[in-house]
Amino acid sequence: MKIYTKTGDNGETGLFGGTRVAKSDPRVAAYGDVDELNAWLGFVRAETADPDLAPMLEQIQRDLFALGARLADPARKIAERVKKAAVTEEDISRLEGWIDRLESELPPLRRFILAGGCRAGAALHVSRTICRRAERSMVALGTDAVEQELLIYVNRLSDLLFVMARAANRRAGAAETEW
Repeated sequence: MKIYTKTGDNGETGLFGGTRVAKSDPRVAAYGDVDELNAWLGFVRAETADPDLAPMLEQIQRDLFALGARLADPARKIAERVKKAAVTEEDISRLEGWIDRLESELPPLRRFILAGGCRAGAALHVSRTICRRAERSMVALGTDAVEQELLIYVNRLSDLLFVMARAANRRAGAAETEW
């Protein structure tokens, strides 16, 4: 199979089920934001040697592929056929567990902090903002257009990415700069 299909040469792309839409379609923008987030998390994985964070990031990347597949499936038929495209309450609980565990090693926040720190920490802050953009794109699709679990997942994920950035910086000895 070739990487180029030429089917998008006129500014259209296909959703699951064969529906053709403009590449500017809000649904395409939403899963594009998720894809951008996934790529940034790959960058973070390449930047960190942290044996605790790297497997978390890999699992999140897998989850984001599932989330993107769900967004590309407005008829909600992929879940019936592809089990790995599920995003479940267990996935959300896993994120919450990671947040709790990482927060337990961090000093409490007293003020807002400026994004930055070590390379992995700064990239996690960028990832957090992309995650929030993806969330806004998903919400803009409308309440019936996106499964509730997907919205909860990205909301929780942005919290986790903030905590991961703080943990990465602390572990690297990079001080937080308060605002």
